[in-house]
Amino acid sequence: MSEHIIKLPDVGEGITEAEVVEWHVNVGDVVAEDDLLGAVMTDKAAVDIPSPVAGVVSALGGEVGDILAVGADYVSIELDAGGAAAISEPEPEPEPEPEPQPDPEQHLNQAAAIPPPVEGTAEVLKSDTPRVTASPAVRRRAYEHGVALHFVRGSGPAGRVTHSDLDSFLAGKLDSGASVAAPQGSTLPQDMVEEIKVVGMRRQIAQKMQEAKRRIPHFSYVEETDVTTLEELRAQLNNNRKPDQPKLTLLPFVVLALVRALEEFPQMNARFDDDAQIIRRHSRVHLGIAAQTDRGLMVPVIHNVQTMDVWALAGKISELAEAARAGKIRRDDLTGATITLTSLGALGGIVTTPVINYPEVAIVGVNRIVTRPVFVEERVVPRKLMNLSSSFDHRVVDGFEAAEFIQRIRSYIEFPSTIFIPG
Repeated sequence: MSEHIIKLPDVGEGITEAEVVEWHVNVGDVVAEDDLLGAVMTDKAAVDIPSPVAGVVSALGGEVGDILAVGADYVSIELDAGGAAAISEPEPEPEPEPEPQPDPEQHLNQAAAIPPPVEGTAEVLKSDTPRVTASPAVRRRAYEHGVALHFVRGSGPAGRVTHSDLDSFLAGKLDSGASVAAPQGSTLPQDMVEEIKVVGMRRQIAQKMQEAKRRIPHFSYVEETDVTTLEELRAQLNNNRKPDQPKLTLLPFVVLALVRALEEFPQMNARFDDDAQIIRRHSRVHLGIAAQTDRGLMVPVIHNVQTMDVWALAGKISELAEAARAGKIRRDDLTGATITLTSLGALGGIVTTPVINYPEVAIVGVNRIVTRPVFVEERVVPRKLMNLSSSFDHRVVDGFEAAEFIQRIRSYIEFPSTIFIPG
């Protein structure tokens, strides 16, 4: 029998470490070649790690949330002499011995000596209860809360008790309907504190936001924009679109207006290397589109936006958003942004103060569209209004420049035909 140690591979150019975000196997599991062992996350993307051999998992390189260096031990797998899984056949269970017939009178005497069950008890622990499978971390938490794991129903492989199972038990949400009793004499339910480890995408977001706020002196600027004419144009184009063309949302038009404004304000399409004290302005526009996913906020990047029309942009925005939500986004589609556009859709609120996607110098946010009465040529008419909320790096962008930039975007949006006229 031999042991094959799988090292954490180089999962991207320049990546020196990665975070363990998920295990697909446990110690003792049998794996085949190319089975997924787990997933790690870099500052760019999550990467699944497959097994290059078949065997039995003998050790894992860390727990979820641990940071491993490239080349560190990731998984150890036991192989037999021929390189196949070292699987032992289960021993047959011995035939049970016939139980002796109890003396009826003795049985009655023993039963009378057993105290009645305490009212409210959810379950009585049997002496022959099988050993519960759980990680050391789960066992430690159960011990700290005074919980016998035999009472907790495990949802993991082979009934393994997970943190979620323990949380459900502590919250009184057992399938049997049993609840955790409050202390005697208490008039309030017990205060249950849930500890959530910051790992994976949430850790990456936290680190990036902290880095952005620590390094960048933000200032925000908000401008009200009339999108009535643009919405009429969008509806007309959607009504006349071809079957192979995507449905247009507001975002592609805002992107085009942003690109046109960048022709006059190239200082916004830049990245600031504050360690080297160098501002790198880009002639091409690589736009980050902030997208909310089940794993947290991601910023897919549309490269060379300046070459696309409204239909191509609509298709690309939809494609990247779906890939991000499905967890199938490529690493190349998460890097290289020079400016970012963010939107909360229908939940966009009236005003936001978006955080700059470090090391960029500007971000533009789209808020919710509302219909309000507006004076137009001494008449009060209903108009569709939306705020553009933006943030800038004050080391690179002055307030006057920021106001001019956003007002230029507003002018393109309010007179959308000008978006399509060459400059």
